[in-house]
Amino acid sequence: MLIHPWDAGDDDSALAYVRAHQFGHLIASGRGRDVPVVVPTQFLLEAGRTVALHLARPNPIWAAIEENPKVVLSVAENWTYVPGAWRAEPGTDPSLGVPTTYYSAVQLVCHAEIVTEAGGKLEILRAQLAELDPGLGDPARMPRLLSGIRGLRLTIEEIRGKFKYDGHKSDEHRARVRDLLVERGETDVAARVR
Repeated sequence: MLIHPWDAGDDDSALAYVRAHQFGHLIASGRGRDVPVVVPTQFLLEAGRTVALHLARPNPIWAAIEENPKVVLSVAENWTYVPGAWRAEPGTDPSLGVPTTYYSAVQLVCHAEIVTEAGGKLEILRAQLAELDPGLGDPARMPRLLSGIRGLRLTIEEIRGKFKYDGHKSDEHRARVRDLLVERGETDVAARVR
């Protein structure tokens, strides 16, 4: 992912973003494959630099991870198209403005460790469910669930955060686009245009 200096997020802001958006795409390239395996998945960013998740045992990503444990977890949210006329410099023909898309994206380059032991899978499930579905109860009472999954722990090795909201433009320009986004009803994206 191309990250310009004005779009770059520091590690803390990137991890905060991931913690707030714990659904993404897990990508494993394996070895000698024509294309990587890409799996949309829920995950849990644990304390420190570890991600925990579980997937069904027949998932095709397991073979790719066994071939090469280096994976990417990609999270992208809060995007919107910004028309060229909105981005035209003041006093210029609006048709000369260059359109773009505002978005947030974080890619975590990780080392993956497959968890097959029942105690380790339970630990991952308990942590995920405590956050997502605290009233569900203990997953240990669901033996069929445990036998049908494998766990995964990802140790984060590199954080790539991009927050593309025209950070290189003037405060006046960003305020104008922010107002237009609010008018269009996109207050969540407008809030990121600082």
